[in-house]
Amino acid sequence: MSHHHLTPSVHEQTNRLSEALNALRTELELPGPFPEDALKDALAAVADHKMPESDLTAVEFVTIDPPSSTDLDQALFIERTGGGYKVLYAIADVPSFVAPGGALDAETRRRGQTFYAPDGRIPLHPEAISEHAGSLLAGQLCAAFVWEFELDAAAHVQSVLVRRAKIRSRAKLSYRNVQEDLDSGRAAPVLQLLKEVGLKRVELERLRGGASLNMPDQEIQQLPDGGYHIVAAPPLPVEDWNAQISLMTGMAAADLMLAGKVGILRTMPAPDERSLLHFKRQTHALGKPWDGEASYGEYLRSLDPTDPRQLAILHSAGMLFRGAGYTPFDGIVPEDAIQSAIGAAYAHTTAPLRRLIDRFVLVICEALSNGTAVPGWAREALPSLPEIMAGSDQLAARMERLALDTVGAALLINHIGQEFDAVVISGSKPGKPNGNGGNGNGNGPSGIIQIADPAVTARCPGELESGTTVRVRLLSSDIATREIKLELVG
Repeated sequence: MSHHHLTPSVHEQTNRLSEALNALRTELELPGPFPEDALKDALAAVADHKMPESDLTAVEFVTIDPPSSTDLDQALFIERTGGGYKVLYAIADVPSFVAPGGALDAETRRRGQTFYAPDGRIPLHPEAISEHAGSLLAGQLCAAFVWEFELDAAAHVQSVLVRRAKIRSRAKLSYRNVQEDLDSGRAAPVLQLLKEVGLKRVELERLRGGASLNMPDQEIQQLPDGGYHIVAAPPLPVEDWNAQISLMTGMAAADLMLAGKVGILRTMPAPDERSLLHFKRQTHALGKPWDGEASYGEYLRSLDPTDPRQLAILHSAGMLFRGAGYTPFDGIVPEDAIQSAIGAAYAHTTAPLRRLIDRFVLVICEALSNGTAVPGWAREALPSLPEIMAGSDQLAARMERLALDTVGAALLINHIGQEFDAVVISGSKPGKPNGNGGNGNGNGPSGIIQIADPAVTARCPGELESGTTVRVRLLSSDIATREIKLELVG
């Protein structure tokens, strides 16, 4: 649902935060260079690649991505019809570049996804595929899985067709330029229709109780006094509208597979009461209380990510997305197929260059849509995919968690000796040496507290009661070890 993008702004080689973030690659043993046999497979696949017979090169697709992106998974075209809209959504045909059972297939299963490390991207596929032949680059003849949607006037899906076709994107657009064109009235018709359809899909999300966690890009900047602060660039409205097309496609993929009784879903249970209470306390501590009267999705949409406190709430909101996993099925449809944050059945299918499982979902959906047999290699892989993706997701989550812990220590580095008001968001429990997540304070009871400014969550020793306000003093903060030491003073 989200990706926390933390970029250090580095002006000196001795920058402690940059060094600590870069060290995570080694500490976590993140994937390194591709093995030679996998690279050889990739180059051979590119050299021998054959385009689909179906020709949609006359369709004026465009891509909308961050300016620096070169691994372009999706291209879009929308036109108005008599009673609604026609949406063509092209997804990179990665399966045509990865031979089942080959060295590249094995390496992508080992990686599971593209990792966005603080010091750079670690791709799922070699650049020959992910940034060149397999990417939907403007002006390049590309193979794609094209999803064709017929929508009614309210943007409800009326019909879906999936087929492989060759396409040629007309332009690589950036979110900021698209937003500027829309705001000024200069936008091309396809972009005006993206806004129109996107807003209607946002309303449908609200009505079904869904929630989108749209995280801003963040830059950690060093201050003249040696401290740090976060500068957040809030997500633009067009990013949400574009994401709604991807969500619509994932929901359609789930419906296709459920109807065909074979596939793999992204599922997630509703948050438990303990997690909800923890999150509500944190929102109160950070000055933007969620009382539960507004839906979770509506509350998230009300947050201002340029406010450091509300940005911290957005980061913490991820705790309610726990329990997400993958549910494969073949013949018997799962009883609980809902992804609770989306409020519908859902499948990952729109980012095959960056996420392993999408490659399998695409070929299954294309077969089901056209009444052909699901490829054996895709069907046989289904039982093994949840474990592969769980391991990859856990590694990505640990990397993100350690990066956030590192940033938290950096935000406090120039506040040693200062006192802060804080709210206890998790009451005391027996402590362990070195605490939890690098914020340990030795043995004895301890709890989790939320400091509002700078917005940092940390463990504090002492008898702490959940929901109460306390006064704490910062004893030390170490960026390299991610260790924050606090003492309770009142």
